[in-house]
Amino acid sequence: MIPFSITIPFVVSVRLVTYTVLIRCVREKNASAFYACEIRRVCHRDVLSFCIGEEPKSGLARDLGDCLQSRNVPFGTSGDLCARTVLFCREIPFLKQMKKRTETVKSEIKKKNKKQTRSFEMNNTEKQLEFDKVKAVWKELALTEYAKNKIAEMRPILSENELSAAIRETSESKILMEKNGFPPLDSLQGLKEWVMIAEKGGCLSAEQLEGVEMALTAVSRLKKYLEQGKICEISLAYYEENLDPLTEIRDRIRMQIRSGRVDDQASKLLKTCRNQIEKEEDAMRQKADRAMRAGKSYMADSFSTIRNGHLCIPVKKEYKNKVAGIVIDQSSTGNTVFMEPAVVSRHYEEIQLLKIREENEERRILYELTAYIHDNAEVIEQNIRMIEKLDFIFSKGKLSLEWDAAEPKINTERKIVLEDGRHPLMERKSCVPLQFSMGEGTRGVVITGPNTGGKTVAIKTVALNCMMAQCGLHVTCRRAMICMNSSFLCDIGDGQNLSENLSTFSAHIANVLDILRRINGESLVIMDELGSGTDPTEGMGIAIAILEELKKSGALFLVTTHYPEVKQYAEHTDGIVNARMTFDKESLKPLYQLVIGEAGESCAFYIAGRMGMPKTMLETAAKAAYNGTLPEELKQLCNEETLKKTHAAKVQKRKTKTAQESKSYAFQIGDSVMIYPDKKIGIVCQTANEKGVLRVQMPQKKIWINQKRVKLQVAAAQLYPEDYDFSIVFDTVENRKLRHQMDRGKCVDGEIRIVL
Repeated sequence: MIPFSITIPFVVSVRLVTYTVLIRCVREKNASAFYACEIRRVCHRDVLSFCIGEEPKSGLARDLGDCLQSRNVPFGTSGDLCARTVLFCREIPFLKQMKKRTETVKSEIKKKNKKQTRSFEMNNTEKQLEFDKVKAVWKELALTEYAKNKIAEMRPILSENELSAAIRETSESKILMEKNGFPPLDSLQGLKEWVMIAEKGGCLSAEQLEGVEMALTAVSRLKKYLEQGKICEISLAYYEENLDPLTEIRDRIRMQIRSGRVDDQASKLLKTCRNQIEKEEDAMRQKADRAMRAGKSYMADSFSTIRNGHLCIPVKKEYKNKVAGIVIDQSSTGNTVFMEPAVVSRHYEEIQLLKIREENEERRILYELTAYIHDNAEVIEQNIRMIEKLDFIFSKGKLSLEWDAAEPKINTERKIVLEDGRHPLMERKSCVPLQFSMGEGTRGVVITGPNTGGKTVAIKTVALNCMMAQCGLHVTCRRAMICMNSSFLCDIGDGQNLSENLSTFSAHIANVLDILRRINGESLVIMDELGSGTDPTEGMGIAIAILEELKKSGALFLVTTHYPEVKQYAEHTDGIVNARMTFDKESLKPLYQLVIGEAGESCAFYIAGRMGMPKTMLETAAKAAYNGTLPEELKQLCNEETLKKTHAAKVQKRKTKTAQESKSYAFQIGDSVMIYPDKKIGIVCQTANEKGVLRVQMPQKKIWINQKRVKLQVAAAQLYPEDYDFSIVFDTVENRKLRHQMDRGKCVDGEIRIVL
């Protein structure tokens, strides 16, 4: 046998279409020692690669190896490195099996990638419509982790029967809570893990058993709560038949476990042990106190203490041999030792034996109670599943109560009607009710109006309520009729991405094209500021082209725009209607009311005139925009005066000193200066003499130089604090010490050296 460390390159490629095995092999004398060992799938090439090793590592590889060996196919290497091709026919079942498995794996990968793509798309849509914020509020109303996770993963329901059932559950839970209050649900935290421990033969602690008892109590309360709903003939209330509170087990745990520990009354043996322990501890304390009183002069304190689980008395170190007992511990200073008296030791040993018996009895009781949990694990798990499901259902009802929402009517006739609709995340008092309807021949709505007029909020309100309804929730309307949609496609927001070099317009177009690829007749499309972010003329043309594609698809769509040509297109196109957001011209405030059937205006000139833009500027704007003049109502609003200029702060330039100013400047010690013509920086260490020569500290030396060859860079006042001792910079340590001693009046032996 050739050692495993020797690697022999060998690859067998199987083409799945022709069932041909291409074997590249080279001969070797001991070729029979090698077998096919590993199979690696290469999806993008539809090829299976087989590598040579020491022994087979998979059943598929082993089958191939046996098949090849049965046909006397040579494996291994040879000195001349020849290649050989062996063709296999369709009768090889192995290849058929491999093809089937490969196709299965490919299909799974494709489905997974598709699911991930859809998840990403849905998450992006949720963010644009703010459904993620709705989910956040919704999750806070749920108690169990199951319900929270289900809410986070919630997607629009595409089955009409499932959707009707989900909305009915929401309505019934709301009715139950309106009549009987919120249900006594429990979070069930840790219950699944405890049941699993019991099923695996483990032992639950007293705290865990008490948690099980509390959960069973919650089941009992929930069962009674649902029984009250049967009086109203609410179908949701009949879920109580699937709840079993296991009253007998609950009562047994309640009797034997209290306050996180096994109760004294759990068994006669346990009660006896604990009573004996208490008596022994009392006797031990009495004897310890007696020993302290007998040797009062030897004690460091008047109180006994517990050290390392032993009852000890504090004895002075020098008297430890005069007290009968064992040293257990000592103080931090070592002056006091803590001793267990000999008369106490016997009681301590007895207590330890009693505690062992107590612990064994507690363990027996815990195992017994755990066995009950194990025997009824299936029932408890059913209770868990039921409570989790009810928690999810009641969370929908709680959300409906909190937002005062209404049950929507679902249809598949592509009709949407919202009466007194509002955005769920806006305050109800400040929100203007929305009246909206589309369908019955109307497939698209083009909304126009001034900026900040509520166009975006209006289309978000429609789409968000539709998505909420299709997730089984109630909608924030007085009355609503919602059609089912196969997909929600949105283009809202800027979309600018600097990391991917996407401008606002590029991002919009990329998103719009993606929407047009995925759109169908059952889609709901929301687009904000259609065709914006580029040249107005070209943007208008692109907007109309997009509307044409949306119309051809048969989908329902809502778009907002400022282009007048788009308004005209909608006016003259079947299936598309104009709508506008109202605007109060007197107060210059939007009214946030949607009027379907009328085209709106941006009111830009009107707002600009009311805000004080001069008449001349508005006339220039009107001429440039419409090649016309201002309307009479705008002329009356316009200000005839020109814009009044306000005085703003000016930039203060740095003043450059003249030659005369530079000459008159008296250099001070510490000034940073530039020496010409070398343009080197130095620091003035001695002021100029009568000849105008100053001394400058250069790197490693001091020089004398005429002040005419020096230019000030930074004054010393800007570099150093006031009264700074420059001897630190310019003098040596030895000289500074000598001067310091001389200043103190001492007679010194030495000389001050001046560094040149």
